[in-house]
Amino acid sequence: MDLRQWLIPQDKEFFDLFEEMVGTVVEAANALVELMNDYTDLGAKSQHMKELEHEGDRITHAIYEGLNRTFITPLEPEEISRLATAMDDVIDCIEGTVQQLHNYGIPATDSPMRQFSKLIQLSATEMQTAVKGIRSMKDVQSIEARCIELNRLENVADEVLGHALTELFRGSDPLTIIKLKDVYENLEQATDRCEDVANVLSDIVIRHS
Repeated sequence: MDLRQWLIPQDKEFFDLFEEMVGTVVEAANALVELMNDYTDLGAKSQHMKELEHEGDRITHAIYEGLNRTFITPLEPEEISRLATAMDDVIDCIEGTVQQLHNYGIPATDSPMRQFSKLIQLSATEMQTAVKGIRSMKDVQSIEARCIELNRLENVADEVLGHALTELFRGSDPLTIIKLKDVYENLEQATDRCEDVANVLSDIVIRHS
């Protein structure tokens, strides 16, 4: 048995935690789409999103604890920490947007919000496939394709933001403009954070395949 085989339990722990984290990202993205399409019980849905954000923090903490006690890791420690943080940042952006909706008293969702939420959901799905792929690195082309798609979805979100702000600034209520601008930009930022995950994954593929 070589050293890497002897270390398989430690390897498996990190990949299990990565997959648990990306599953939480997907759950948060699905919950966001549900909220945007059914804008009721905002208090309860906001609380559920806060719980998902706490779950992301818990998993991130577990990953860092694993780094502290594992001498040899399956990826570079910096790669592990960057990937964990990047995925946690996606959840933070989603949760932050829901809190904005609740705190700002936004009366209804609109087309840009629903478009952003769908892009975030699609990004989360692509991310999940890519994250699962780094466990074995057997299909790096698939991982790279998922990363390219994440970049494309972020570009689409940029376009949605541009159009949304153009329409928003045609309004006459300054307070509404300020509130919605914050919400739109935070939703677009969630896709930026998804792209950050793609960049980390691309770096991992280059180094380890």
